[in-house]
Amino acid sequence: MDQVIDTDWTVKSLAAAFAVSALPREGEMTTRVLEGAEPVLLVTMHEHGDLPIYLSVGADQIVVSALLWPVDEQEDRHAFNEFLLKAQKIVPLSNFGITTVAERDYYELFGELACKTTLQTVLIELRMLAENAIRAASDLRDNFNRAA
Repeated sequence: MDQVIDTDWTVKSLAAAFAVSALPREGEMTTRVLEGAEPVLLVTMHEHGDLPIYLSVGADQIVVSALLWPVDEQEDRHAFNEFLLKAQKIVPLSNFGITTVAERDYYELFGELACKTTLQTVLIELRMLAENAIRAASDLRDNFNRAA
């Protein structure tokens, strides 16, 4: 059974924990701290085509996210956005959003966890988000195109 830990995670403590943990499979992922105004952990999910997932830590929660594709490349954006909101229930533990990177909007898939959770739960969230991002980029997008 998963237990809540006593200390909040930080980006750097998560990076250090993953570096020494036996929980990730051999070659499953690599992590790198990206320094900035607030540090971010870049987790490259090798078993998911080197999918980059970004992990940030706030006061109360850990947020993991993956960029999907630019919004301006999506046909019939308004209909697709409505489709995503209706399809939300079939993407477990993840939410869709739009975020801006270098002045361009991208669809994003993200999930949130409490800061006081186990490393195992963080790893489960990373794996689930990676699977959902791959599914969103193929299945959901293909289903929308067929329905349109």
